[in-house]
Amino acid sequence: MPINRIAVGTPGEASHPDSLRAALAEFISMLIFVFAGSGSGMAFNKLTDSASTTPAGLVAAALAHAFALFVAVSVGANISGGHVNPAVTFGALIGGNITLLRSILYWIAQLLGSVVACLLLKFSTGGLETPAFGLSSGVGAWNAVVFEIVMTFGLVYTVYATAVDPKKGNLGIIAPIAIGFIVGANILAGGAFDGASMNPAVSFGPAVVSWTWTNHWVYWLGPFIGAGIAALVYDNIFIGSGGHEPLPTNDF
Repeated sequence: MPINRIAVGTPGEASHPDSLRAALAEFISMLIFVFAGSGSGMAFNKLTDSASTTPAGLVAAALAHAFALFVAVSVGANISGGHVNPAVTFGALIGGNITLLRSILYWIAQLLGSVVACLLLKFSTGGLETPAFGLSSGVGAWNAVVFEIVMTFGLVYTVYATAVDPKKGNLGIIAPIAIGFIVGANILAGGAFDGASMNPAVSFGPAVVSWTWTNHWVYWLGPFIGAGIAALVYDNIFIGSGGHEPLPTNDF
């Protein structure tokens, strides 16, 4: 089982220059992603005078997040692996592809990157509200948890198939495109119901800046469960414990 391959890491890893550079890359990638993704929503609100979300607005959000994530993953891939998501990092940890100590560094950097992006958005837009993720009318918290589990499963399964699997061959070249596409597609599916986060850091930044925490736990529990299931399924069934070779972090 992949759970047996979880490694804590060495004490010096947290201060190693490579680890710090990787964490900085995650911070910058997350800042790029959230600034463009959340910024697209704020721009829509400004153009429509905060009117109700329309199908066109949902498509615009999906495209903005897909394009921004493609770039954010690409620019971080050779340094940190381009996780740009605490749930992806958790999936990598479950599969034995990153140590716990390095994961903690990534999580801190990812959360800080999201908060800084939202603060920059609030300042540069003249104090406009940074909308926090929330549930639509008629959608319960556990409905949203299931939505987040399924969507994040699809995301992390895609990450494993295109970036982690040792048998991926040249398919790894298109990993950032595939990852961006699945996030954009999931936003089209779930955006109207719970915002389609799939990423605890993306939800965390707006929640901090707007200080809105209603049902915030949904956007942690769902993505982490979905990521864990995807890692266990892909690693056990398609990679297999016999042929598993933990990859260097910058290959993820």
